[in-house]
Amino acid sequence: MAKAVYPGSFDPVHNGHLDVTERASRLFDTIIVGVYDSPPKNLMFSTDERVEMFKEGIKHVPNVEVRTFTGLAVDFARTCKAEFILRGLRAGSDFEVEFEMAHMWRKLAPDIDVVCMMSALEHQFIHSSRIKEVAKLGGDVAGLVSKHVASAIKAKVKSLQ
Repeated sequence: MAKAVYPGSFDPVHNGHLDVTERASRLFDTIIVGVYDSPPKNLMFSTDERVEMFKEGIKHVPNVEVRTFTGLAVDFARTCKAEFILRGLRAGSDFEVEFEMAHMWRKLAPDIDVVCMMSALEHQFIHSSRIKEVAKLGGDVAGLVSKHVASAIKAKVKSLQ
């Protein structure tokens, strides 16, 4: 049974993340989304909020579960007994970053392979950081994130004002 982990900060989870997860769910018996508990980033949402938003977005996909993790993604993959780490690729600079990360993970865990899925064309430009920036400046993020995530972003932005 092929199992993959899909690690990330997912702050917030957007339609590109959900699309990669849904399409990958047809390739793997199990996907465990790993929400990184303490990434070195300026987060908008708490770990629990990010987990709940991702769970809500994939609740219709039976072979996907969402967990938190800390530390190295390869250690998380081993803990989950996963043979693969799943990554989504957008156009351009993603390739270089993911390429370097895949080789580092391969060095640290030669028994775990990295599988990259190309983001769907309509999601190529979506970045969580850009979504947060647009929302904080009063822009509309509908269509970039699920309705429940858009509502959470709107509430969070309002609470920060």
